[in-house]
Amino acid sequence: MTRTSKPAPAADPARKQAVIYARVSSKEQEKEGFSIPAQLKLLKEYAAAQGFVVAQEYVDVETAKQAGRAAFGEMVAYLKTHPAVRVMLVEKTDRLYRNLKDWVTVDDLEVEVHFPKEGVVLSRGSRSSEKFMHGIKVLMAKNYIDNLSEEARKGMQEKAEQGIWPTKCPLGYRNVTGPDGKKIIAVDPEVAPIIAKLFEWYSTGQYSMQEVSRMARDAGLVYRKSGAKVPVSTIHTILHARLYTGWYEWNGKLIQGRHQPVVPVDLWERVQGVLNGRFAKKHRRAKHDFAFSGLISCGTCGCSVVGEIKKQRYVYYHCTGYAAKTEGRKPTCTQCVREEALEARFTELLGRLRFDNEVLGWVREALQASHADQRREHQDAITRLQAEYRRLDERINAMYVDKLDGKIGGDFYDKFAGEWREEQRRLQREIDRHQHAEESYMDEGVQLLELAQNAQRLFERQEPRQKRRLLNFVLSNCSWADGEMTATFRQPFDLLAETTAIAARQQAVTIANSSKTEIWLGDLDSNQGCPGQSRKFYR
Repeated sequence: MTRTSKPAPAADPARKQAVIYARVSSKEQEKEGFSIPAQLKLLKEYAAAQGFVVAQEYVDVETAKQAGRAAFGEMVAYLKTHPAVRVMLVEKTDRLYRNLKDWVTVDDLEVEVHFPKEGVVLSRGSRSSEKFMHGIKVLMAKNYIDNLSEEARKGMQEKAEQGIWPTKCPLGYRNVTGPDGKKIIAVDPEVAPIIAKLFEWYSTGQYSMQEVSRMARDAGLVYRKSGAKVPVSTIHTILHARLYTGWYEWNGKLIQGRHQPVVPVDLWERVQGVLNGRFAKKHRRAKHDFAFSGLISCGTCGCSVVGEIKKQRYVYYHCTGYAAKTEGRKPTCTQCVREEALEARFTELLGRLRFDNEVLGWVREALQASHADQRREHQDAITRLQAEYRRLDERINAMYVDKLDGKIGGDFYDKFAGEWREEQRRLQREIDRHQHAEESYMDEGVQLLELAQNAQRLFERQEPRQKRRLLNFVLSNCSWADGEMTATFRQPFDLLAETTAIAARQQAVTIANSSKTEIWLGDLDSNQGCPGQSRKFYR
């Protein structure tokens, strides 16, 4: 993170004062189109062409170790204390907003935001439809960024299939660099013997989880960096982990790792037998497929709310009181509600995602504009990758000629040609990824919005299993207490729900003065909540 500080220029009524903001991640710095110098050059040229005086420049460089945006916070603080500076210059939307909360933070500043690369200027005086379309672009950019994490998961999957544990190692192992330069895990000579004893103690069936946890702590089992005690929950996780046998499960597939085991497989299996025997009584198979099983917790004690048939025809949901039972107490929670009441609450919640066809048309238009930006970036990346692929092809062909002429040996050719062909395969995978992302971006966005628009209708027509699946996709943290349902919309449905609520409020305000209702998406006050944060809805 850097910030270029300079004295604020004297107020000039003929020329507006502006701040410049540029952002790049460490991975993007190597790409010319994303570099900080390229962004600053574009923004300074734009400021000069528009007659703006640049008061401050702010730059954020995000790295894997430091993902925060200190310069962004400084810029916000500066704009709050300098009312004469009311213009912000940013290359494009995704350079300014990292999440939906940032969008609301900037909107509260009441500044005029210019996105030169997109040809967009937003201010309090912008039309409501422009603000709405910009909000949808922010939403889809956030959703797109979330989807990019799938690529990281693909890399981890590829590493896992090679027998290399792809993530942070558990207690008993250390993350080290192998002879080939790859990150691998190796046995921790200080901790691994304690882990092995832990499995031996618990496999006898003579000790409870709390007892073996205490025994392990007495033997010196602590977290490596902090030296803090290892809680019972972590001991439980350790005893379940197959990784200590030299094998592990990754995405449902059993893989033999390259790392050294800490315990033999038969010992691990004996421990699983003890674990399953002790906890078997706590997991009873449900006789009926209730629509909302596993979805709702008790708002009073936090236990699960489960279904039960009364008088062979009525379905009631009640709190299990499991927490009290495990402590030897009699459950005191008496939460009980008819299934019809819960269904009505869920139907009402999903109804908050509904918007008319005119708004859906605006959304499609915003998606198309956002897709155009993404398509240009993907095409630029594909062009760079294809050029590198051709360069390697030329190298291989030239070296093959040298081999035929006897200038180089066959072993030399095979070594380098093999490495370059492997690099070409990697480049081709990157090209395919960008091409697939470009094709799917628009379709995924439209499908997401159509699901939101039709969620209530789909819910009413589904069988119990499908209702549960739809609610899990759209909602989270559902709880019931004292006749009230509390739920949180998952991203990006939280923003769509807020959009619908704002539309309803704006219609109530403007219907008397206008025959056509417009949506004011950019004017969120402190009482309306933040789209980037979890929002709870009550009935």
